[in-house]
Formats: sequence, C-alpha cells, structure tokens
Amino acid sequence: MKPMSSTTQSKLAPLRMVREIWREIFLGVGMWGAFRPIFAAVLAAIPGLFLGQHFNRKHRRAFDWTLLQIPLALTIVLYVPLWLWSIYDAWRDATIIVSESKKNQGRHN
Repeated sequence: MKPMSSTTQSKLAPLRMVREIWREIFLGVGMWGAFRPIFAAVLAAIPGLFLGQHFNRKHRRAFDWTLLQIPLALTIVLYVPLWLWSIYDAWRDATIIVSESKKNQGRHN
C-alpha cells in the first residue's frame, strides 16, 4: 500500500467529515431508519385504520384493534385513548425494528 500524499488526505478529509456528520444525524441507520418511526406514527394518526401497525407488519395487532374499536366507538371517552396508544405503539415498534436492523447490520460487518 502506498502512503497517502498530503493533497489526497486534504481532499478526503472533508468527505470523511461530511460522512461522519451524516451518520451522527441519522444515528447510523440512514435516512429511512431515522424517519421510519415518525412515518409509522403519522400513518397511525389516521383514525380507525391502524395503518401504523400494518406498516410495521403487525397485521394481527391492527386487526385486533380494529375489532376492539367497534364497541369503543360507542363511547368516545375510551376510543380516544386507544387511538393515542396506537400512535405511540406504532412509533415504538418502528423504533425497535430500526434498532434491531442496526444491531444485525453491525454483526455482519
């Protein structure tokens, strides 16, 4: 291997710095990994459909909550907490998916 000249090092230093800043901003999981929990929460905010759960591939949970909302819709007092919990749960599941993919990615490197 040849040692790098000072001109080559000076050209690579800004690129390395930008790459490191990019990793720090997106927590090392890339742009999609950083925004996945937010996207899941936005989908879950659509009332009645539990799309955040489907997005996280928790289809059984989404179906169960859809059935649960039918009797709760009769009492708006209980429906709102279920809807708010589904937003939080979708965000939490997406965060777990991102962190597990990051762990698995680190094992393969």
